[in-house]
Amino acid sequence: MDCLSDSFTQISEILAGKCEGKQVNVRGWVHRARSSGGLAFVVLRDSSGIIQCAVKKGVVSDAAFEAAKGVFVESSAMVSGTVRKDERAPGGYELSSTDFSTIHQGQPFPIAKDQSVEFLMDTRHLWLRSQKLTKVMKLRDYTIRSLRQFFIDRNFFELAPPIITKSACEGGSTLFQLDYFGSPAYLSQSGQMYAEAYMQALEKVFILAPSFRAEPSRTVRHLAEYWHLEPEMAFYNQKMNMQLQEDMVVHVCQDIGKNHADLLQDIGREPDKLLAVKGPFPRLTYEQAIEKCREMGCAIEYGQDLGADEEALLTKDAVQPIFIHNHLKAFKAFYMREDPNKAGTVLSNDLLAPEGHGEIIGGSERIWDAGELKARMQEQNLPLADYQWYLDLREYGSVPHAGFGLGIERVCKWMFGLDHIRDTIPFPRTINRVYP
Repeated sequence: MDCLSDSFTQISEILAGKCEGKQVNVRGWVHRARSSGGLAFVVLRDSSGIIQCAVKKGVVSDAAFEAAKGVFVESSAMVSGTVRKDERAPGGYELSSTDFSTIHQGQPFPIAKDQSVEFLMDTRHLWLRSQKLTKVMKLRDYTIRSLRQFFIDRNFFELAPPIITKSACEGGSTLFQLDYFGSPAYLSQSGQMYAEAYMQALEKVFILAPSFRAEPSRTVRHLAEYWHLEPEMAFYNQKMNMQLQEDMVVHVCQDIGKNHADLLQDIGREPDKLLAVKGPFPRLTYEQAIEKCREMGCAIEYGQDLGADEEALLTKDAVQPIFIHNHLKAFKAFYMREDPNKAGTVLSNDLLAPEGHGEIIGGSERIWDAGELKARMQEQNLPLADYQWYLDLREYGSVPHAGFGLGIERVCKWMFGLDHIRDTIPFPRTINRVYP
């Protein structure tokens, strides 16, 4: 049997009851193995599931039986046999093997139960094979597909921003600087400003790309490198922007809750938590949010931005996400338009996930008048020469517009009910982790 042939059956097809009584070939990696006397049990996994293979001496060749007895966890192997129903086996089916061979036996797998977090992070390239992380990464992929489809269905265009830039989007203190052929440049904090350029050609656009923040944070929701979904829409105001965000979050929660309930349950997340997300979402002004925090015993003062503790307090008992809008101009980004009806505040919004997970989206109306934008940039002492191209967008056919940024990993942390953001991305980059 050649492991490269196309005569192999996916394990999920067996577990779906499509192969009972049939002779099949499967290939994959050893999830568990044990043997006693003349019987070896090898639980094999592929990308679609796991199945128990019973390898009996005398039924298979001596060489096949010895191979089955000698495998390690994560050895790669291929098995032929007959599918039979067995409620005691994982998934309810077992393969009565007629042949077994290793593709690569390898070395004893270094990861066992009760390993430290640091050890698991050092061996992340191997720990990704664990059942929980495998299922989380599947759910992450399905979530991204669902988000993409949401925008495709609404006639958005997806475009690619540059990763290397001269322009800071969210403030210079969190930039990763690099030498770009003798000139300073930075890893992008956000592709938003480039999305604004695309927007003036195609009206409704979105980008999905990595962003980088040099924040010295050690919290369960911060990464130095994360994936950023950033739509930008011409002729949108604050109300339309927030409604789009709400529709998007409802869409993805309903999609994942309905269509991937099995995966959610496998990682310990009840699908009903996502199916309960239906909107309309509660909306609080920044001022109302501060008042509510203070009523709940928080020491925050008016004029301070909400932090992780305040966000957790506001959302710990919530079922729906909560919008906080109209933050103070003093601590928000330079490109956010001031509310003409409430001086000192901007037409911003943050969307906080329930159950204490905190901010998952930040958005706003953008300043679209060149003079207003230049004045705001001067207030914040930004180097205008590095942003001339961005100012140009306001000089040639500028229009009212709005947009937002969604952190993929933060959304996944909440939707999948995870304790730490590091488990939402294959190779997390944090203040103390850049290996492997």
